[in-house]
Amino acid sequence: MATSTQALARPRKKKSKLGWNLLGLLVFATAGFPVYWMLNTALKPSKDAIDPSPHFFPRSFTLENFRRALDIGDFWGSIGRSLIVSVVVVVIGIAVGLLAALAISRFAFRGRKIVIIGILAVQMVPLVAMIIPVFLLLNDLGQYDKLSGLVLTYLTFILPFTVWTLRGFIVNVPKELEEAAMVDGCSRTGAFMRVVFPLLAPGMVATSVYGFIQAWNEYLYALMLMSQNHQTATVWLSNFTTQHGTEFAPMMAGSTMMAVPIVALFLLVQRKMAAGLTAGAVKG
Repeated sequence: MATSTQALARPRKKKSKLGWNLLGLLVFATAGFPVYWMLNTALKPSKDAIDPSPHFFPRSFTLENFRRALDIGDFWGSIGRSLIVSVVVVVIGIAVGLLAALAISRFAFRGRKIVIIGILAVQMVPLVAMIIPVFLLLNDLGQYDKLSGLVLTYLTFILPFTVWTLRGFIVNVPKELEEAAMVDGCSRTGAFMRVVFPLLAPGMVATSVYGFIQAWNEYLYALMLMSQNHQTATVWLSNFTTQHGTEFAPMMAGSTMMAVPIVALFLLVQRKMAAGLTAGAVKG
């Protein structure tokens, strides 16, 4: 009887596994198609990019669009400014966010719940609603059209995200680990650095990557607060839209080159993230 039941369960498991695999392929195709179409458009001649009957596979390939993209505006300067702003925002966000998340997670103080609610409320405010106040504030501080002003602006929405995300990782680390280290002679700071901090490494890497992506892809503030001479990479893409129309093929080539740092960063840290997650597991 048990054998027959197991025999009936095997086809059900196979069908269930096949269904999940098909669903995974569907999600992958849906998410990956825009990337494929960007590459497809970047590698085809400009006349084919505006063809009213586009082809799924390009009939001919060319690198002319990449040369054209590099000739428009200050590409390398825009990329450099975006890298500087994104890296500085991530470094400051992680340093300050980690301390804030640790205080919220490990210490009880008056107004703690209000701080947590405030962090959530800030993330719900649309960025466009803060354009005018931010512009007036930066203008009064003499930070308009400066990278330092853009860094301060990005921290207003990346820092709350960093604090909230790191708080979730810190809460999942048992307090007993710190207490055991302190019993063995470590100070509170030493217990955090030797026990908790290594377990937070995967969360810090993941948070840094997402924060970098947010700063790298931000467009609205960079457009409103920076002049053309100090534009970032996302604003640089607007150079392909002129009074004569939009150059779609060079724009897609520029978008492809802009995506390279993000892809490189993810490939660089993905193994460390996976290794950290498994190494941080506690066996009871």
